[in-house]
Amino acid sequence: MSVVNISCYKFVTLADREALKLNLSARCLELNLKGTILLASEGINVFLAGSREAIDSIVAYLRADPRFTDLSPKESLSAEPPFHRMRVRLKKEIITMKMPVIRPEEGRAPSVTATRLKQWLDNGVDDEGRPVVMLDTRNDYEVAAGTFDNAVDYNIGIFSEFAPHLAAHRDDYAGKTVVSFCTGGIRCEKAAIHMKRIGIEHVYQLEGGILKYFEEVGCAHYHGDCFVFDEREALSADLQPASGRLHR
Repeated sequence: MSVVNISCYKFVTLADREALKLNLSARCLELNLKGTILLASEGINVFLAGSREAIDSIVAYLRADPRFTDLSPKESLSAEPPFHRMRVRLKKEIITMKMPVIRPEEGRAPSVTATRLKQWLDNGVDDEGRPVVMLDTRNDYEVAAGTFDNAVDYNIGIFSEFAPHLAAHRDDYAGKTVVSFCTGGIRCEKAAIHMKRIGIEHVYQLEGGILKYFEEVGCAHYHGDCFVFDEREALSADLQPASGRLHR
């Protein structure tokens, strides 16, 4: 497999999105990359595929900008690019929640690493002895591809539906440790902050999402695959395209 696929994001104020769009479009086309880059006033969200050399080059190009020096892409491989074209798009939000009061750039909720989470799930409790609840923040068709064992999900169609469902079930989490998770971590940046805001006391977000969990600990306590928003449709725990096709 010769195509390298990366995804990464950063919540940071971008006041020059038009210029960024032009510069990134030109650079990605020059490197023959395929994929999508989303730019909003709240940050950047990147999904790209290309040769090893091209991917290394665009990551270095992004990190040369002081705002993106700490970008940490998650990688997987495929035989063919899972995107048909290259697009840099301007959006209102890089992940749509429709709650402008939620600003991850101003401070994240606590996170838990994949390794530590596996220990909690092995034991059934966190380090303080509280029961651990896995809360899936993804959409229903993503959950259908695979999720953590006994995870809670609200059968939502779009992420902006998450907050009202959560509010209706807030009391379910009293005395428990709640770990929110999603594909790569971006939705949990907002979801976990919101959970803290509405009074859920013991909240963590899974650092790097399901894909980072697969990379570090495999499929422990997880069943199925991980839905991804490209032509591969889903990745198995070894970060390879899952067999068969999904339908939604």
